[in-house]
Amino acid sequence: MARGGLIAGRIAAQNRKARHNYFIEQTLEAGIMLLGTEVKSLRQGQGSLNESYAQEKDGELFLFHAHIPPYRHGNKQNHVPRRPRKLLLHKRELGRLLASLQREGMTVVPLSIYFNDRGIAKVELGLAKGKRKYDKRAAQKKRDWSREKERLLRQKG
Repeated sequence: MARGGLIAGRIAAQNRKARHNYFIEQTLEAGIMLLGTEVKSLRQGQGSLNESYAQEKDGELFLFHAHIPPYRHGNKQNHVPRRPRKLLLHKRELGRLLASLQREGMTVVPLSIYFNDRGIAKVELGLAKGKRKYDKRAAQKKRDWSREKERLLRQKG
């Protein structure tokens, strides 16, 4: 299944509000360092990216506030649900991303976590700029008009 130019296998978690709250200027794919129980929990379709974001820490990119619940069949060494997780990018990609983060109002938002065709967990990141309330209203108005237009065209035949 193709999503935004990236080949996505099975989506494990998705940030549905990201495209509503942000203008996504660029998307890119990153690997993510996960523990075994986190992978098992994601394969069960659990996980939430709401309120999560990526930020630089010590020259590397980390995913903060992503919630991956503990694996039900895990033992006492189960993972912490909201721990920071390191994102894996090529050095050149990381440098370009960190340079664009220096611009005012830019942030990195995770759009989805999915498993690629080799079964490896990947994160689709979006370089985003926040929408204001009037931007959201304009987008809603445009969406409503296009739905209404489609409905009218279907009725006319």
